[in-house]
Amino acid sequence: MLEKLMKLEGKSIIVTGSSMGIGEAIARRVVAEGGRVLIHGIESAETRKVAGSLGMPFCVGDLSEPQHCEDIVAMAVTEFGGLHGLVNNAGVVWRNLIEETDAAFFDSVMAINARAPLLLIRAALKELSISNGYVVNIGSVNAYSGEPNLLAYSAAKGALMTMTRNLGDTLHREHGVKVNQINPGWVLSEGERQRKIDEGMPDDWFDTLAKDEAPSGRMITPEEIAATAVHFLSDEFGPISGQVIELSQFPFIGRNSPKC
Repeated sequence: MLEKLMKLEGKSIIVTGSSMGIGEAIARRVVAEGGRVLIHGIESAETRKVAGSLGMPFCVGDLSEPQHCEDIVAMAVTEFGGLHGLVNNAGVVWRNLIEETDAAFFDSVMAINARAPLLLIRAALKELSISNGYVVNIGSVNAYSGEPNLLAYSAAKGALMTMTRNLGDTLHREHGVKVNQINPGWVLSEGERQRKIDEGMPDDWFDTLAKDEAPSGRMITPEEIAATAVHFLSDEFGPISGQVIELSQFPFIGRNSPKC
């Protein structure tokens, strides 16, 4: 019987925001595929727990601090001796209507969701150039418009998407680094599950969704997003760069209206 080949054997990856949710699922899939991963989070206990369960190094800190972006990359290079991939997953989904969105709020959301990925890519560029590595940005379908109370978040994810296409061209040609993005739809992360409960929904709200909300009868899981992210980080993904893919249950643009 032939042994299953692991996609990321010997690869070293940074996954920001990997102490929970989609980021944790990506980190676990990286390790399952033979890779090494630097676990990152803002909560020390959760980050240590995930890192400990995987036997991997970790880094705790706030991505709104520019120096922290430098520190994450430096730690990964020290731990692994090089770098093959960067997953910009960390983000904040802070909600505010336009009337409540002042300069400080907007700048805070942009700093974590758009500026930090740029600074991380810049800090990692030398090592990723050596390895002809990959960057995977985790965006959102909200980048195309978003809900009224997700104005700042949507704008930041839109900026990230433009950054992906811009750098996906420039860095590929000049440094051999591929940059791509995943825009997930509605994902059943632990944070999303609890948020809806906090808003007054029943504990099993995700089991009673209508077809127009979840055509398959269930939500997308973090593990399903992770499967695509890991493929984007592997050599079998080839020279593809500057691409954005929506991982949703229906076409985000041109969707058929549910029948009455």
